[in-house]
Amino acid sequence: MLKAFIVDDEPLARDELKYLLLRSKQVEIVGESDCAEDTLEQIPSVRPDVVFLDIELAEDNGLELAQQLLTLNPTPAIVFATAYDEYALKSFEVNAVDYILKPFNEKRIQQTLEKVQKMQRVPEENSQAVPSFKPATQFGKIAVLVDERIVLIDYQKIAYLGSCEGKCAIKTLEREYKVGDSLTMLEKKLNPQQFIRVHRGFIVNMDHISEIQPWFNSTYNLIMKEGSKIPVSRTYVKDLKNVLGF
Repeated sequence: MLKAFIVDDEPLARDELKYLLLRSKQVEIVGESDCAEDTLEQIPSVRPDVVFLDIELAEDNGLELAQQLLTLNPTPAIVFATAYDEYALKSFEVNAVDYILKPFNEKRIQQTLEKVQKMQRVPEENSQAVPSFKPATQFGKIAVLVDERIVLIDYQKIAYLGSCEGKCAIKTLEREYKVGDSLTMLEKKLNPQQFIRVHRGFIVNMDHISEIQPWFNSTYNLIMKEGSKIPVSRTYVKDLKNVLGF
């Protein structure tokens, strides 16, 4: 049975989450808190497997608290349970296992519990099991927010990223994802040796360029392996030529 600790400055929110966790019959609530100070004081003694943590606390920042929790041994798994979806991608910077939104959904809570259980390490003989988590970028994936879900996309499968009228999309070999991040934010997560910006609205994976077609006014079109045609604006032509050597 998982041992859970809840951090939320709203008593009703804590009660709701406790109710849903206990209904699963997979969780023991070992403590709760409404601030960082009490959390850091209690957790070393109760040693929870997972901490359900709100991001916006009355006097504290949940992301900063999560960073402090990562220094503990054993390190608890962290699940952000919040009303604010804009912090979802930042949650991966502190190795969060999951990110669930208020009002809580029982089915969604169950999915989170299953994820935590799967990610726990098998205890070694005569030793305390310590959950081990790695940021998505360390195993070749980018984490993006898609319709209130965090999706992990393999870098190697991305053909290009595009932005139009303020909306951003990631096109892979199989499908297209509409994401919440801006193209500029996504660019910071990409390997510059693999991805290159060729237009104000497009970043391409150089591994998926199959053909370069001259266009008008010294511009070009890139033909991607999955069939898309991506424009190269004059601003980025020099960079593309330097990288690809043509």
